[in-house]
Order: sequence, then structure tokens, then C-alpha cells
Amino acid sequence: MFTLSQLESFVAVAETLHYGRAAERLSMTQPPLSRRIQLLERELDVELFDRVGRSVRLTAAGRAFLSDARRILGLSEQASLSVRRVPTGEIGTVALGFTASSAHSVLDAIVGGIHTRLPGVDLVLRERVSGTQVEELRSGELDLGLVRPPVPGTGLDHRPLHREALLAAIPAGHPLAAPDRVPHVRDLDGEPFVMYSPSEARYFYEVLVGVFRGAGIAPRYVHHLSQVHTILALVRAGLGLALVPRAAEALGLDGVVLRPVIGVEGQPVELVLAWRTNDDNPALHAVRDLVIDLADRGLS
Repeated sequence: MFTLSQLESFVAVAETLHYGRAAERLSMTQPPLSRRIQLLERELDVELFDRVGRSVRLTAAGRAFLSDARRILGLSEQASLSVRRVPTGEIGTVALGFTASSAHSVLDAIVGGIHTRLPGVDLVLRERVSGTQVEELRSGELDLGLVRPPVPGTGLDHRPLHREALLAAIPAGHPLAAPDRVPHVRDLDGEPFVMYSPSEARYFYEVLVGVFRGAGIAPRYVHHLSQVHTILALVRAGLGLALVPRAAEALGLDGVVLRPVIGVEGQPVELVLAWRTNDDNPALHAVRDLVIDLADRGLS
């Protein structure tokens, strides 16, 4: 089988049509260059050049072989570059889990940052609730997860990534939606309320229960749901009020007014980035560090 050095020699002679200039390009003397071409022709069992005196011309077989030789050399160079980029994490595959609500807050900035700064990484996105993400992180089905705290048990590392406020979601015709009205958390007392599911959206359920307990109020739960967009749809239908993360503003749902609520100050909704401890995937490390950098910059 021919070697890459033989192909390089053939291409150099084919492009210069001169053994001396080809030898200079390859930083070698002419005799070993001639021997490489002879060995290549013997391996292929075909003449690649017509030699008339000092002039050199490609044969028909040589012209046909030239494009293949260039392509093989190009693939070899690309393979060499690619394999050298693997340890740095510049290429590879990373499976990233995310919750539905995080898709409205941070996912676009994260995906855009990875696409721009790590274009060689193949990012696989999987929408999962936090509990499923934790299970799939442990099993290796996910490399990184955008999850709600806490991250239980051992074998996983995590760090805070993003915090956001809660807003009141109010049907457009409700008195609390009036332009001059500033809702207070106590206005929710006894009101029909579209609540998060205690099983499928346990994090948000517990956050809101803590808010209500702290305010000494008891909204009247009319439905328990897991997804923000579904909760907003019921609010728009006039079935009740709700508290949703500020990222819900990105949905722009007509018929629903989103307002800050006195008594629910701060940013109680937290999102963390989780990954397996001691994972040796270089692409994972590169993406993780990039996401953390984006978070430190405000995910902008």
C-alpha cells in the first residue's frame, strides 16, 4: 500500500512538473524523491508521469490520481487536527438536559454560546424534569443537566447557575390586572389558584408553599400542573391566578398579565448546573466551563 509521504511527493511533482522544484518544496534531495515516485508507480502498477528529457508531464492515469491523492492528504490532515482537538474538548458530543422552564430563561444563551465558542462540539438537547435528569446523569445518558435544587446523593457535582423572580400571572380582565393595581401576596388568599404539581413539579410546588406559609395565606388550588405554559393557558381561561418564573415573560401570552408581587421579593427560583463527578469527557469539561463563564457574565 502506498504511503502518505509517497502521495505528498506525487502531488508536489504533479503541481510543479519539475523534480528539482518539488524536492525543494519537500525539503529533500531529488534522488529520494524520484525513488518515492517509482515505488508509488510500482505499487499502483501504472505510470503517473511521462518523462521526456528534463520535462515531466502527467499521464492520463496521473491526472485521474491527482484529485484522489489531494483528497486523501486533506482527509489525513483533517483527521490529525481533529484528534489533537479531542483532549482540549474542542470536539466531541455532550448531552445536555434542561427543564421546560429553563428553556425560557437560559437555554438560548447557553446553546448560542456553545455554538459560537465550541463549534466542534455536537450538543444533544433533552428536555427532562429535574428528577429524571439526575437519574440520567448517574446512568451516563446525560453529561450535563440544568436542574432545580437540591441535587441529591453522591457522584454528582453542581453549582448555582441562575436565579429569577416570581411574577403573578393574572387573567387580563381580573381586578388585579388593572394598570394602577400593584398586587400583594395577600391578594392571593382564598383566590382560585393554578398550582404546580407536588410530584411532577415538586421544586416549584415547595417554593410556592413556602411563600404562602411565610405570608400566612391559603390560596384555593383549583388545578395542579407541571408546565408553565399550561398553567398560563388556564390563567388566560380565567380559571385562577398563578405565580410563575420571570422567564415566562418570553412566552408573550395574550390575555395574561404578568406583574411583580409585593411580599414575594427577591429571586427565589434557582437553577443549578449538574454533572458527574470525575467524568473524563474533555468536551463535557469544556462545555461546563463555558456555561459557568456565561453564568458569571449574566448569561448574556
